[in-house]
Amino acid sequence: MKQIRIFLKTFIIFGFLLTANLSVAQLGFCTGNSGDPIFIETFGSGTTQGPALPTGTTSYTFTSGSPNDGFYTVSSTTSFFDWHNVGDHTGDTNGKCLVVNADFTAGEFYRTTISGLCENTSYEFSAFLINLLPASGCGGSGIPINVGFEIWDDTDTTLLASGDTGSINGTSSPNWEQYGLVFQTLPSQTSIILKMRNNGVGGCGNDLAIDDIVFKSCGDNVVVQDNANQDQLYICDTDTPYNLTLQANPDNSIYNTHAYQWEMSLDATTWSPITGENNQTLNTTVTQSSFYRVKVAEDAINLANNLCNVISDVFFVEVISTPNNAVSNGDVTVCEDEELPLEVTVPVGVTVNWYDAAIGGNLLQENSTTFLPLQEGTYYAQAISINGDCQSVNRTPVTITYASQPLVNDEVIYFCQNESIILSANIDNMMYSWSTGESTKEITTSSPGNFTVVVTNSQGCSSIRTIEVIEINPPLITNVFSDENDLIVETLYNGNFSYSIDGINYQNSPVFQNLEGGRYTIYVRENSNCGIDTKTFIHFVIPKYFTPNNDTFNDTWSLKGIEFYASSEVQIFDRYGKLLFYRKNKPVAWNGTFNKKLLPTSDYWYIITIESQKMVGHFTLKR
Repeated sequence: MKQIRIFLKTFIIFGFLLTANLSVAQLGFCTGNSGDPIFIETFGSGTTQGPALPTGTTSYTFTSGSPNDGFYTVSSTTSFFDWHNVGDHTGDTNGKCLVVNADFTAGEFYRTTISGLCENTSYEFSAFLINLLPASGCGGSGIPINVGFEIWDDTDTTLLASGDTGSINGTSSPNWEQYGLVFQTLPSQTSIILKMRNNGVGGCGNDLAIDDIVFKSCGDNVVVQDNANQDQLYICDTDTPYNLTLQANPDNSIYNTHAYQWEMSLDATTWSPITGENNQTLNTTVTQSSFYRVKVAEDAINLANNLCNVISDVFFVEVISTPNNAVSNGDVTVCEDEELPLEVTVPVGVTVNWYDAAIGGNLLQENSTTFLPLQEGTYYAQAISINGDCQSVNRTPVTITYASQPLVNDEVIYFCQNESIILSANIDNMMYSWSTGESTKEITTSSPGNFTVVVTNSQGCSSIRTIEVIEINPPLITNVFSDENDLIVETLYNGNFSYSIDGINYQNSPVFQNLEGGRYTIYVRENSNCGIDTKTFIHFVIPKYFTPNNDTFNDTWSLKGIEFYASSEVQIFDRYGKLLFYRKNKPVAWNGTFNKKLLPTSDYWYIITIESQKMVGHFTLKR
């Protein structure tokens, strides 16, 4: 159902011809301002049908039952036949409307006289109509309603304006529609006759209801603005008394001349004329919230007759009270890694600006009851009304302090296998929360892994210390072997180990270079005192050459360490396979002779068998 918001729309009046005897117009509404209603017909209210219209109002027959063709009724319900059942348009409790079942013959079905009008004055007539037959009625082919409106002079001889609704078809749901007509009275004419005609024919359909017949004066559209072209103004109470200048701006769409009477109200309901203010411009002093409007007529004499003038738009001046100072929600102490805004409270309609000084200073943030500073200090909140920008007398100080967090460092700690270790938060007089669930400064563990402790000071600020606990594996010798003159030690784990072959002197490398053959005790220790391992090893070295030249250096081909094996056998051959030297289970030191004769420089071959393991190779004798 459309509302009377239709007045907000712009309608085009196709024009009306004004002569001394005739003025005819198409349907349309006043494009300017309207006065108060001078005639309203709502057809009353009640639960019973009727009463019948006054004699002479209609040629149709009244019925207190269902209206057939050519009959009408006045009713709060339209539940007749298969029509829409709809309440009146006015919205009154049990409000009534005029229900008409059009006659078979087109013609007038309603007339009424409107008196007390002003001569040479434009008026707007309007009424709401509804097609009562649903779109599906009469098999979907119901006769549409079609109503004509006519405005005649009081002699019923001169047609002032007329217009037709055209065909209004049935709808699936009830839909009230408003129609209007603008006309102008003639000189010396103070009353008119309204006629409504049925332009359709009788039969299945052409069933309608009418409600809210209204007449208003029609004049220019009049806008009231101040010097800044505003149609509403907010001022602070500290700026009162305020000198206000308003200008009435008619659009000259209806009136040729203009007379004014300014009015003022405190509630927009009861209006009082402002004595002596009859100009297009109003100069007044404002001390409290007030509403202003102006009555406008073509002639000053019509200003006193509400039937003959129109009322402008309303200009509202609201005086805004100085807002109370913002109420602090409390000073704030936050930890260095936290963000907690300052906050104040103000009532509805008030916002807050933040400054860095109690007076003057820099504007830091607008329109927010909260503020997040970048550094500690005192900040100032000023309450400001949303309308009028009225400021509180004082700014409210709110202080933020950043509390230090406990200073902790992460750490890596090592401990020996099968031992325990004490872990410490390393800071006193705090609250502690370990990842193990313990709450003491120190805890003891015998397990490797990552441990954390949340350290919280008296201001509630926390830091997290992480301790990585690494279990140190003890040294475990898995293998010792000889690589020519070098002795090499292998361990099960890699670690921070040092190595020795005498238990006194240690080195970081597991390789002992250029070591003479023999039996050695190997020592491997963990440098954090997490254990030591030992192993006895016979370092057996087979020389690749020797120089038997009696210089006391490398004069024999010796197999040092072979004497420590339980069984051994050594054979030396020349290149032709002749056995030159043989020893079994004895130390070996060959001087390069055979049958006391010096053998020449050459390569010689050996077969060494130690505890059932055979080694074959060759070496060089150099002279």
